[in-house]
Amino acid sequence: MQQPSTMAYSLNQRFLHWTIALLIFFNLLFPDGMNVWHRLMRRGEVPTPEQVASANIHAYVGIAILLLAIIRLGLRFTKGVPDEVAEEPAIFRLAAKLAHAGLYILIFAMPLTGIAAYYFGINPAGSFHAEVLKIILWALIAAHVAGALVHQFYWKTNVLRRMTLG
Repeated sequence: MQQPSTMAYSLNQRFLHWTIALLIFFNLLFPDGMNVWHRLMRRGEVPTPEQVASANIHAYVGIAILLLAIIRLGLRFTKGVPDEVAEEPAIFRLAAKLAHAGLYILIFAMPLTGIAAYYFGINPAGSFHAEVLKIILWALIAAHVAGALVHQFYWKTNVLRRMTLG
């Protein structure tokens, strides 16, 4: 199915992009509640209600990311995405496609592995979530931001504007 071609992302797509980004940064930067809960559970200790509530915040934010990502993916298929930038060398277009695919995979994999660990007690999923996927996510975020900055300041394209002002 051919996706519609657009010059910029829709307002809904931009809103979801930045909302998901903020929620991801929140969970990446403030995982302490979940870390404390996990450490207590590993030791066989009982977390306090405050510690459970703190872990729940991390979990609920992850679930919100998952739900918003489903909506975002639906919009991507129905509204389309802007065309690739012709000024970008082919190797960088390929790298951008791989980075975006990786980000989408992780936006789904992180909450799903977190849910598996927290709600279903699948400890290997929690380790994979917190140790492997988290590092890959940070690397892809750095690549994504670097790519946007290269477009803005080196190639002087409108890529950054497409996801901000439209």
